[in-house]
Amino acid sequence: MLAEIERRVETLSRAEERVARWVLQHPREASSATLAEVAAQCGTSEPTVIRFCRRLGTRGFREFSRRLTETISQPASNIHRDVDADDSTPDAVSKVLDASIRALIETRQALSGMPVEQTVTAISRARQFVLLGLGASGHVASDACHKFFRLGIPCTAVVDSPTIVQHASIAQARDVFLFISQTGQSPDVVQAASLARGSGATVIAMTDPASQLAKSAELLFACDAQVDANVYTPTTSRLAHLALMDALQVALAITLGDKAVERLNRCKEALEGQTLS
Repeated sequence: MLAEIERRVETLSRAEERVARWVLQHPREASSATLAEVAAQCGTSEPTVIRFCRRLGTRGFREFSRRLTETISQPASNIHRDVDADDSTPDAVSKVLDASIRALIETRQALSGMPVEQTVTAISRARQFVLLGLGASGHVASDACHKFFRLGIPCTAVVDSPTIVQHASIAQARDVFLFISQTGQSPDVVQAASLARGSGATVIAMTDPASQLAKSAELLFACDAQVDANVYTPTTSRLAHLALMDALQVALAITLGDKAVERLNRCKEALEGQTLS
């Protein structure tokens, strides 16, 4: 819960932000305080506190207090958000797989609200397709680029901040920029998205719908996978992003029809007889 508050704090209203920062500074006091006490400590109204709780995905103040209490009573783990230190190896493995399956199921359930057709159309007409991401998201961008180029789409994976900003600064109309980010709060990524869109490029974001990046995008794939900030490398969110990129590549291949089949066959034929070193 504390990681979720910290992740969303910049997206809140000024009054809600006061509540967020007080909770982050006084988590134990906040977990046992009444609604009126929290409002008084933050210098705001009780309805504002309730709105803050709902912005975090809880039904209200009571559920927020319960989840906050659960968070501070559990030891932090930098292994996996669902795994406890005393879990057996089989239990730990099962929990990791269960978390991955949940993330994919949640992504599938949200698919109807995602701009798949608009994205595929934009990519099919693109002068160039640029996939951008930092850290683990950069690996997703590189993996996707390795697949999309086989369809004959001019594409590039950009995975470091200076190059991301520079690519965005020279974007043109008919360019498609797809930003991949678990939090969507990196200043460089947000700046690049604004630059690219300001230059007339189609900007697509695969990110948290409440993030700054989401606000800069023309098309949004809302991926709200919960990742514990104590874990150094996102796991479930990365799997959701990988799956979505695979699905987009297949959808694009279907849209391109015979052209895609021909290009994939030519790639396969080019590899025949090659010796792997």
